[in-house]
Amino acid sequence: MRPPAASSVAVAVADVNRREPARLDPVASAAIELGGAAVTVGGRTIWSEATLEIDPGEFVAVLGPNGAGKSTLLRVLLGQQPLTAGTVSVLGSAPRAAKQEIGYLPQRHAFDETTRIRGIDLVRLGLDGARWGLPLPGRSADRRRVEEAIELVGAGDYARRPIGECSGGEQQRLLIAAALVSRPRMLFLDEPLDSLDLPNQTAVAALLNRICRAEAMTILLVAHDVNPLLAHVDRVVYVAAGRILSGPPGQVIRSETLSELYGSPVEVLQTSDGRLVVVGQPEAPHHHSDRHAHP
Repeated sequence: MRPPAASSVAVAVADVNRREPARLDPVASAAIELGGAAVTVGGRTIWSEATLEIDPGEFVAVLGPNGAGKSTLLRVLLGQQPLTAGTVSVLGSAPRAAKQEIGYLPQRHAFDETTRIRGIDLVRLGLDGARWGLPLPGRSADRRRVEEAIELVGAGDYARRPIGECSGGEQQRLLIAAALVSRPRMLFLDEPLDSLDLPNQTAVAALLNRICRAEAMTILLVAHDVNPLLAHVDRVVYVAAGRILSGPPGQVIRSETLSELYGSPVEVLQTSDGRLVVVGQPEAPHHHSDRHAHP
């Protein structure tokens, strides 16, 4: 599939990341809270009775089989999908009030090698999509923020190349920089590892872990494969069989827990160095598919 045109990319990044005056609860203790939450799409309940609390500064992996409603959870937290029951708050307020505090990287495919837009111009989308790709004369503060975001993800060596000439891992780092350039308090990423090989998956997971710790940023990352993330995340949120379960990896990623959630045998192994490895993770036969449905 060809990548989206420049203008559509501008809308996808800039509309979510553009700054507006925030009216958030300054004493909220949780970054994200769900209480008895349910979502129905097309007459079908995707998940229900969901209770979730995520603390500020946590690195969270949102996991589960294809079509279980992982991306739906992100859309709820972004204010794009209403609940049919229960409550949701983000940074102590309704999701739409908090959206300017969230950097968001939606599902995507790799850019075609003929795409000539430079990486640095892609990063500028996070500041001003309306002037996408144009210089920012006299806006030295904006230019500094772009350079800081590029440095934060370690993309300085290739940021001025055409994005189509960058590798998959390099493209992903530049897109993460675009989501970070507005200096958000939270970062949501939908399947950012999906089109990468294993070394790049591991490298991007480590990069996000470093950003989470260095910037005290809450990060939610939707993933299909848990294994590249296990060494880095504080919490996993499993979405499966119409339910949402969360907790530290060692409590949630257990054979009996995952087998019950998936409705088929899943085995969790522990290596000699203490790492957890999930094997036999099934694809769920599903009532709803949100995978790559919202680019």
